[in-house]
Amino acid sequence: MVNQEVVAGVSPVDPDALRDEVRAKYREVAVDPHGEFHFHTGRPLARRLGYDDAIVDSLPDAAVESFAGVANPFSLQPLAPGEKIVDIGSGGGFDCFVAAQQVGAEGRVVGIDMTEEMLGKSRQTAADMGFDHVEFRDGLIEEMPIEDGWADVVISNGVINLCPDKAQVFAEINRVLKPGGRLQYADIANGNPVPEAAVADIDLWTA
Repeated sequence: MVNQEVVAGVSPVDPDALRDEVRAKYREVAVDPHGEFHFHTGRPLARRLGYDDAIVDSLPDAAVESFAGVANPFSLQPLAPGEKIVDIGSGGGFDCFVAAQQVGAEGRVVGIDMTEEMLGKSRQTAADMGFDHVEFRDGLIEEMPIEDGWADVVISNGVINLCPDKAQVFAEINRVLKPGGRLQYADIANGNPVPEAAVADIDLWTA
């Protein structure tokens, strides 16, 4: 069930406070990827979620260790050579690097994230791997730094659930996709009504 306040554009939580909480959590994953978290990370998680072992094994540790997704958006459909991809909430860049191998050097991959430490890590990893067709931009997925109609595919992995204004997120996805483009995302959804007190509890959003 979708909270009606969110649909109306009125957030049940302070968006800035929620973003600060999310940044703090994923800052930890960037700087201490082998720490203790309430979610799985890294290569064991990628294997659990069914990513292609050959692709994952080909990536350096820095590209995989901070991965904290919830499923495998590439299982919906492989990307095609030459496609332009936007990864919203790209984190340490793992899904971007998987996408980069599928679209090839003639394609383009742009990751968007709001956590400085994740951006620093993903940019350095891309440079170290020589992935000139991968770029990481600082921004919010509610206000993507992407031109209209640029992307063939938007991917996301466990990020939209962390945004209070999901209608705005999907509006932005629609804006940046080309006509006929597609969205391939994995996320956490709840099929039952959530008490208003729980919806308004920022700690429950991030935990």
